[in-house]
Amino acid sequence: MEKKLKDFSDLLDSITTSENKKKFLWKEIYENALVDRNNAYMLFTNLYNTMGSAATEHTTFGQLLTKYIERMNKSNDQLLKLAELIAKEQEKNERIDADDMFNAIGN
Repeated sequence: MEKKLKDFSDLLDSITTSENKKKFLWKEIYENALVDRNNAYMLFTNLYNTMGSAATEHTTFGQLLTKYIERMNKSNDQLLKLAELIAKEQEKNERIDADDMFNAIGN
C-alpha cells in the first residue's frame, strides 16, 4: 500500500495547476479509500474462509458478507470519482495558456 500511496503522491505532484490544499485532501481521500477497501476485504475473506458450506451459515452470515462487499464497492466508487477529479485537473495542467504562449513568442 505504501507504494500505491507514493505513486499517487508523485502523480499529484506532477499537476502544477492544483493547490496544495486540494492535493492534500485528495491524498487523504485516496488513503482512506484504500484502507477502507483493504479492511473490508480482510473481514470478508476471514469470514468467508471460516464459514462452512452449510446453508444455515450462509443464511446467518450472508448479510454481513454483503455489507463487506458494499463497503469495498463504495471505496471503489470513491476512487473512481477521485480519478475523474484528477483527470479534469490534469487537463487544465496540459492546456496551453494563451497569455503564456504570447509572452513566450514576444520574448
